[in-house]
Amino acid sequence: MSIKAVLFDLDGTLLPMDQETFIKAYFGGICRRMAPFGYEPEKMVQGIWLGTAAMVKNTGEQNNEAVFWDTFAVHMGEGIRDYIGEFDAFYREDFPRVQASCGYDERAAKVVRRVKERGFRVVLATNPIFPSMATEHRISWAGLRPSDFELYTTYENSCHCKPNPAYYMDILEKTGLSPEECVMVGNDVGEDMIAQNLGMKVFLLTDCLINKKEVDISAYPHGGFDELLEFIEML
Repeated sequence: MSIKAVLFDLDGTLLPMDQETFIKAYFGGICRRMAPFGYEPEKMVQGIWLGTAAMVKNTGEQNNEAVFWDTFAVHMGEGIRDYIGEFDAFYREDFPRVQASCGYDERAAKVVRRVKERGFRVVLATNPIFPSMATEHRISWAGLRPSDFELYTTYENSCHCKPNPAYYMDILEKTGLSPEECVMVGNDVGEDMIAQNLGMKVFLLTDCLINKKEVDISAYPHGGFDELLEFIEML
């Protein structure tokens, strides 16, 4: 079966970053935004991690947004929901400053453009633990636009997370694609290469490699952006 679509991860793939540096800047911004309302940074960070863990474990009964806020509110107190507007304001006004914690590689946009020139459909398969506003900012930091993608996953439109195979199955259902018609490109061995188990082709981008279990990556086509471009040309 011929390839019809390429799925791209975002963080560490199209958008170069050191995850720890990004998280420090991201959480720091949220904590500064919420401090005037009496929310302690340590408790806030704990709550965000708990909400994130709940999204990763989401079994699909609710979308990730609902799962996050239900868990976050248990930890922070139900009153935190009164400040959802402040969180929206953070993503609108403060989150753009987090861009300074990320890198940039012009070849990311070049790869996406080349994929589209070759007639493939393009999906942004970024782990849907962020609201759409944050995802759209991060897309722009990579030199791209939301309209460059047929679909980009966010916590509003998703009810599973990586590395759950159901996350990829949801994308296939929304796009009407079969696994054999797709290539998944990502930098995280555990979260992105699992798509191969469903029957997708994969490419492991190693510029910002995450390989927590120290898996032998020779099992996957891999390399930097130049090698990825060569891989795309051979599809």
